[in-house]
Amino acid sequence: MSLPESVSLRSFERISSTYASVSSSFLGSSRPLRSCTSVVTRTMKFRNGGALRLCCSDSNHSAPLPSTTATSTGSAPPVLKKKKRYRREYPGESKGITEELRFVAMRLHNVSGKKLSGDAVDSSSEVEVEEKDDENLVLSDDDNDEDGDGTQTWQPSLEGFLKYLVDSKLVFSAVELIVDESSDVAYSYFRKSGLERSECLEKDLEWFSAQGIVIPDPTSSGISYAKYLEELAERSAPLFLSHYYNINFSHIAGGQVIAKQVSERLLEGRKLEFYTWEEDAEELLKNVREKLNMLGEHWSRDEKNKCLREAVKSFRFLGEIVRLIIL
Repeated sequence: MSLPESVSLRSFERISSTYASVSSSFLGSSRPLRSCTSVVTRTMKFRNGGALRLCCSDSNHSAPLPSTTATSTGSAPPVLKKKKRYRREYPGESKGITEELRFVAMRLHNVSGKKLSGDAVDSSSEVEVEEKDDENLVLSDDDNDEDGDGTQTWQPSLEGFLKYLVDSKLVFSAVELIVDESSDVAYSYFRKSGLERSECLEKDLEWFSAQGIVIPDPTSSGISYAKYLEELAERSAPLFLSHYYNINFSHIAGGQVIAKQVSERLLEGRKLEFYTWEEDAEELLKNVREKLNMLGEHWSRDEKNKCLREAVKSFRFLGEIVRLIIL
């Protein structure tokens, strides 16, 4: 009797049991059995071509059947855990988003040909500087080199400085209006920060007008930046706040240099309201920095990366407005 090739393991076990019973009945019979193998001998064929021969024995003990189940010959191989890879931190990331923005600003400063101290620049940052040769970021006149050692100076003009003030007023007014009237809760943290400049600029322009000086209209640089900020504020709070911080940071950090130069060369030492704060400007900026870092803790890495790229755009816009002073 030949068995089908597709016989299952369960059927095989039942057949094995049947043959064992037959063998026991023959062994328990009173009739002597000389060759049991000639009476009960069957071959089972499998799909892989192998065969298993079953037979009874005339001994007191039947021959053990081959085991039908796989036995473990040893312990299972150890499971190798995949090594966890940790992302490399961005420069300044451990201190907050404002520190990351500062590193971007320092890299741009370095690209402009200025020297940096310490480890302010980390070339491993994944956020690339888009404007590597942006002359708009250099607050100097490329044609002037008074010392002959590569140190560049710039000569401000009253007409250009007035354009700078008018465009600055347009930008600060747009920023303050967005922060005060937006329904986005993120902007509410920066209301009445003490860094507002639009009213101060209004007073300065009124003083110039009282001196008989004609106040120019805003330039395309100021108009385009103010419009960009309005559109950006509607689209993304993190990206707008990147500009908000950089505008105030740049004015406090670099504005003092501009104020001193202009005051000495054009205004006979007069200090403008634009560069005067009721409280310590550094402390006011520190408060803004802390609030922005707090909000930044809830931003994804992708949102932070976009903020860093927006920082490059903000310095480009601001650079265009600053350069009005020497045009």
